[in-house]
This record gives sequence, structure tokens and C-alpha cells, in this order.
Amino acid sequence: MTEKTGEISANQAEFVALLYELAGTLKEMFESGNGELIGKLNKTVKQMYHVQRDSNEDVMKLIAPDCEVLYKNVDMTTAVLRTTDNGVIDDGARKAIGKFLHNINEAVVNIATVFGLV
Repeated sequence: MTEKTGEISANQAEFVALLYELAGTLKEMFESGNGELIGKLNKTVKQMYHVQRDSNEDVMKLIAPDCEVLYKNVDMTTAVLRTTDNGVIDDGARKAIGKFLHNINEAVVNIATVFGLV
């Protein structure tokens, strides 16, 4: 965002659109328990990573710590889901995934706050 006008760049607009997509996928995962949505989640996060990483804009640097939390927790969620037996999530995995999803959600809210969306 530019401080003087409050307008966002094309990079920032793309990142915010991906953030909305991510939030929608997370909501659907929470509501349905559908672990197969992790592929969509991973794709969105990879796109977000490239937009954020390739930007020299101050706001994109400002959100970098929360983006790292988001990226790492999506990776850990994916890793846990891939290690389940026949897609059956035991209590330990369920607790871990719950914590990862909580961290992801918190990072999303923090990033949205920086962009003035919440």
C-alpha cells in the first residue's frame, strides 16, 4: 500500500486475492474435514510465496514473518496428512493439524490486518 494514497500495487492485489482464496479453502477444510483440499491449499501458498518473495515493496517485507509462519505450517500440515495410514487421522495427528491450522489462521488474520482487511 502506498502511504499517501492507500492504493495497492498489482503485486499486492494478487497477494490479497490469493489470501482470500486461502481463507476460503481453510474455511472449507474446517467445515468439511476434507484433507484432499490440502493440494489446493499448497498451490495457493506456493503462488503467495512467489508473489511475496519477488516483491521489493515495504508492505510485502512487513508481512514476511507472518508469511513464514503460514508457509511452514502448511508444509507441516501436508507432511502430517501424508503420513496417515489410509487417510485415517489419529488423535495425535488431529491435534497437530489443529495447531497448524490455528497458526495458519492467525497468520492470515495478521496479514489481512496489515492490508486493512480486518
